[in-house]
Amino acid sequence: MATFISNSPAETEAIGQRFAQDVEVGSILALKGELGSGKTLFTKGLVAGLGSNAAVTSPTFTIVHEYPCGRLPVYHFDFFRLEDPQSVARLGLDDYFFGDGVSVIEWADRFPEFVPGHARWILFEIKSENTRAISLK
Repeated sequence: MATFISNSPAETEAIGQRFAQDVEVGSILALKGELGSGKTLFTKGLVAGLGSNAAVTSPTFTIVHEYPCGRLPVYHFDFFRLEDPQSVARLGLDDYFFGDGVSVIEWADRFPEFVPGHARWILFEIKSENTRAISLK
C-alpha cells in the first residue's frame, strides 16, 4: 500500500492528476473516507489528469455525474445518500463498471458488496485541518 500526504486541496488534486496516468478502460476506484477528507478533490484531479476541463462536483444529490471528455470518460458515483441495497442495484452499475471508462465511487464502503473485486480501494484520512493521508491499495 502506498500512502501520499497532502497538505492542501491543490496537493490532493495533484495526487489525483498523477493517478490518472495509471487508469485504463474498466478501472474502478473505490474511495473511502469521512466527509471533507478529499475524495471529490482527488476525483477533480483525476478528471483533469485525463484531459478534461469539466467542473467536477460531488454527486451526492444526483448519485452519478458523467464526465465524457478527456482520454477516458469518468463515471463519478456517490453512495452516501443511498439507503439500501435495492437503491444501489437500480443504478445499473455493470453498464458503467464494464463500459468504456473509469468509475469512481465515493463512500464505496457503504455498499462494498456492489464493488467489483478488481476495484482499487483508496483511503482518505484527515490528519489535521489541512493535512490528508491518501492510501492506495
